[in-house]
Amino acid sequence: MPITQCSAQELQQRLEDNEDFLLLDVREANEYAFAQIQGSLHIPLRQIPERIQELNPEQDLVVLCHHGMRSQQACLFLEQYGFTRLFNLVGGIDAWSLSCDTTVSRY
Repeated sequence: MPITQCSAQELQQRLEDNEDFLLLDVREANEYAFAQIQGSLHIPLRQIPERIQELNPEQDLVVLCHHGMRSQQACLFLEQYGFTRLFNLVGGIDAWSLSCDTTVSRY
């Protein structure tokens, strides 16, 4: 089953609607410190195998990175461990900054 792709506008709508999901940011610490979406959980991609227990496979997970490539990798990894409610943020935090929240710094 392919990973569902989620646009920045769809994420914004989910946040505005107070939907129950986890926003997982898989970028590196320096990237997260520079720009982030409030309320996201930060687990760098390379740490996901050792921190997978922090995630609930029964909950929707919207995964983001800088442009959407690492988050797609994270989704594919989590899928192997039984996670099925996975959404990859297309264009990552860069798309979020461009189309939803210009106060989030671009890099």
